[in-house]
Amino acid sequence: MALAALLVLQTLCTVFFVADVVGDLILDGPDLHVVFEAAVAAALGVGVVFAGLEMRRTLERSRRAEAAVSVASGAFAELIAGYFERWRLTPAEADVALFALKGFDVAEIAELRGSAAGTVRAQLTRVYAKAGVSNRTQLLAIFTDDLLAGALPGLERRSALSSASDGGPA
Repeated sequence: MALAALLVLQTLCTVFFVADVVGDLILDGPDLHVVFEAAVAAALGVGVVFAGLEMRRTLERSRRAEAAVSVASGAFAELIAGYFERWRLTPAEADVALFALKGFDVAEIAELRGSAAGTVRAQLTRVYAKAGVSNRTQLLAIFTDDLLAGALPGLERRSALSSASDGGPA
């Protein structure tokens, strides 16, 4: 919004300088001062055009990035849901696992779910057992490996091997 306001201000300044140059040309004719003012007005006009084009490109890139994040977020949610289905987590276990993946500790999860900390610990233990891991870090690593598999060379093979052994998506 501030950039748009600045662009409008620059446009108004350009209009003012162009009008001033035209007025000076009509009243005084072309002299060195008027030619210099015309060059400055032209440079300002070119700057306004380029700033407008760059602002448009920036907005387009921002929209594309937001769309990509939305798609990635949805794909990650689908990936998590797919694993939870394969592991046959109960709805309560899935909730607890999701809170754990988001970084909540046992006490916070218990408070959010309105249950005892011991219940949450037991549910997490069952989640870890069904996932074939022994702690939250290893649980998170399953999903991180899938995210990074396409980004780093050599991880495709490792992800495929771990998926085949743990029943996760290939």
